[in-house]
Amino acid sequence: MPGSRTYRVITLDLDDTLWPVGPTLVAAEATLGEWLREHAPRTGALLSPDTRAAIRKEVMAEHPQQAHDLGFLRRETLRRAMMLASEDPSLAEVAYAIFLQARQRVTFFEDVLPVLQRWSTRYRLIAISNGNADLTQVGLSPYFLAAVSAHQVGFAKPDPRMFHEACRLADVAPEEVLHLGDDPHLDVIAARKAGLQAAWIRRPMLAHRHPADACGPDAPFEDLHAIDALLKHPD
Repeated sequence: MPGSRTYRVITLDLDDTLWPVGPTLVAAEATLGEWLREHAPRTGALLSPDTRAAIRKEVMAEHPQQAHDLGFLRRETLRRAMMLASEDPSLAEVAYAIFLQARQRVTFFEDVLPVLQRWSTRYRLIAISNGNADLTQVGLSPYFLAAVSAHQVGFAKPDPRMFHEACRLADVAPEEVLHLGDDPHLDVIAARKAGLQAAWIRRPMLAHRHPADACGPDAPFEDLHAIDALLKHPD
C-alpha cells in the first residue's frame, strides 16, 4: 500500500492515468482525416477502420521487433495505405506529424495538476509510458525529472526494463519507487515484478474495463488525491 513506507521517487503512467486518452485519440484521428481529405484524398477514402486494422496487422507481422513503437506502426500503416491508393508515400511523415501534434492536446483529470505540483516539491517524478505523449507538449514537463517512453528505449511495459530504466535515471533502488498506473497488468503487476511498489488508479469513467479485484486484494484508488492522503512524505 502507498502509505506503508516513504518513497523517494514516484513514477506515473500517462494515458488514462493523468488524462482520458480515448477522446484525445478520436480528435487526433479526426484531424488526420481532415488533412488526408485535402492532401491525400484517395488514401483518406481507402483508410476505413477495417483497412487500417488489416494494414497494421500486416506491418506488425513483418516487423515484430517494432511492436513497441506506436509511431512506427502508424507511419508505416499510412505509408502503405498511400501506396495502395497510388499517392505519394512520402506524405506519410507529414501525415503522422499532423496526427502526433493533435495527439498532444489532452484534458487532464481535475486532480492531476494540483497533486503533481505538490508532489514535484517532495519527490522525483518520472513518466513511464508505452504511448507517444510528450511531457513538454502536454504541459507537464515542469513537474517531471524524466520520461521513459517505449518508442525511445526499445521495449514496452510490462517489460521490467521500463521500470528499471526509471530507477536508473533517478539513481534509486526499485524498492524506493512507487509506480502509479491505470492498467492492472501493464502497470501494477509488472511494476511489482520489477521490484517497485505500485498502486492502481482506476478512474470511475474507466472502471468498466477491469474488475475491482484485478490486482488481488489491494483496493484500487479513484484519483491521485486518495493516494496522496496515504503517503508518508519525505522530509
